Amino acid sequence: MQEQKLQEYLHSVLNNIPTDWLKLTTHRLDIFEENLAKTQFLERFEQLFNANNANQSALNELPTAFDYIRLGHPLSCVLEWTIARANKLSADNVISFSSKTIPMLAILRKNLLDKRKTQILYTDALPTAFNADLLRKVYGYEFELKQVSSVDEASKFDGSTIFVSQKVDISSNQLPKNIDFITQIYPGLGSILIINNGVDPTFIPAIQHVRRRETIAMTPANCQVVLKAMNANTALNITSGDRASNKRMVLSAIQKITDGGTPALVGSSGLSIQYAIMMGLIDDAMENHPGKAIKFVVPPNCYGGTNDQARRVAACLENVEIVDLPVDGDNDMVDSVELVLSKLAKEDAIPYIIAEIPTNPRVEVPELIKLNEALSKTRKTASGTTAIDPVFILDQTFCPNVHFLGEGAILSNVRTISYASGSKFPSGGLCTAGYCVGNRQTKSLMEKIDLNLQLTDNEATDLQMEILAKQMPSMLERIHQAYLNTREFVNFIQTNLPGAKINFVSEELASQGFTPSVFSLDLPTKGNTAEEKESYKRALNHKLIKLMITKIPNESKYCVSYGQLKGCYWTIPATSTQGTTKEGDKDYIARVAVSPNLDLELHKQVFLEFVEGV
Repeated sequence: MQEQKLQEYLHSVLNNIPTDWLKLTTHRLDIFEENLAKTQFLERFEQLFNANNANQSALNELPTAFDYIRLGHPLSCVLEWTIARANKLSADNVISFSSKTIPMLAILRKNLLDKRKTQILYTDALPTAFNADLLRKVYGYEFELKQVSSVDEASKFDGSTIFVSQKVDISSNQLPKNIDFITQIYPGLGSILIINNGVDPTFIPAIQHVRRRETIAMTPANCQVVLKAMNANTALNITSGDRASNKRMVLSAIQKITDGGTPALVGSSGLSIQYAIMMGLIDDAMENHPGKAIKFVVPPNCYGGTNDQARRVAACLENVEIVDLPVDGDNDMVDSVELVLSKLAKEDAIPYIIAEIPTNPRVEVPELIKLNEALSKTRKTASGTTAIDPVFILDQTFCPNVHFLGEGAILSNVRTISYASGSKFPSGGLCTAGYCVGNRQTKSLMEKIDLNLQLTDNEATDLQMEILAKQMPSMLERIHQAYLNTREFVNFIQTNLPGAKINFVSEELASQGFTPSVFSLDLPTKGNTAEEKESYKRALNHKLIKLMITKIPNESKYCVSYGQLKGCYWTIPATSTQGTTKEGDKDYIARVAVSPNLDLELHKQVFLEFVEGV
């Protein structure tokens, strides 16, 4: 009876899926509590299930499941909940991935840190992307591989046992007591990890954190395919489209936009690409500079995903360390680069610098000629030998249109790799895919990055590639129009709220091609002490955002993205994009992302209402 009720309810849900469940990459933060990610959504979803209510309006009112769809989303939650019910498990014990290898890598990472052994059992074959030699040499993971004829051959093991199944089986899995984890591979779609009862519960948040930082959840479209097949008890209906043609179009568009010197690589998200960059560079360093210390130089207040991922990589490898690079406010990026590179040269270390231009959220651009001089300067080690030159890893998400890489460009003589989040301007918020491209000096490095992108099975999905192929041809035009709207809004705010400090590019920088459509707003405050002033300003941030999203619900949205096709997005970096950044480095200011398509006059009118109430 219960199984029939579930099947009928899922059928209704699949027929009534809200459009946003499939098409948005970021959701509302005003109905989201990060510490209840997935849990709050599923509690309310289960209430609807018990009431047999699958109306689209009711589904649409459910709380936000995750703040970014790459972390998880309504359909991944529903899929995991459905599989968990079939196996009498908590929904927390089922985690879906777009990657077919990352579930195993997540367990291996946890066991590396816990000094626990791992054995991986498989029947037919492991995923083709699984590169055991690379995992042992570069990632430091230790494991035993064993081919078996069936899951029943699993015997008691002093450590974790992973069973990998590549059979397209969408029925409930059997969970023998000697198996801790089952990785079910769904060709063309991703994988689902099932964690057995009795497994150390600290595995669940550790694995979820890998999905958050090094890969993405199974995409909404692919979750829908699996759910439909489960519900109808039929084979998976996978439509791949013309991937080869779409990929050619995307690579061609990236080449035209960036003037890069290498073929681009396209990943499932910006962080998927960043992870491949980091591990590819470590791979190269181990091969060409064995035994030397590897230093990733990272701004402490940059986007939380970048900051957190870099530190997570360093935590796994003894010879990798994070070095802070202060870049915002009273700190000058050029001075910081000069100081850090001089110090690392003396140590004979390998310097890899990750930085955003413009910076986030202060939207600052360093003096590029001086930055180039600092990066290209020949330095000496303490023993007098020539120090290893840096690799500059440039997060260009805010201004993906600026040419840094081509012949004669400002960073053409420095080993530079540029990357961008595809959920921003490349796709206009329609998918999470990201890309990277290097200048001519990085050809061998890009080959290593490609190798590690393949290992993690983090390439863009077929649908992501199709979306980018459709959206990227209009990207430069959208960037231009969004900048014009942003400049007009910034000028309006400066005139009507002169006490506010606005962080945005100057007209001079804009004339050089730096035309972002995001700015940060440091609102005027009052109080007798620093604490009172800070508290007042933080409350004012929320008052402004609440007014905007209430008065203009169809366009103004409280969420963390940027580069969207329409509307205006508002967020507070300290509580969203800087979630894992150290408290002292967080920015409690309002960040505003303006699109090429919005009712700017209405936004001005509502902002005046806010000013009158200050």
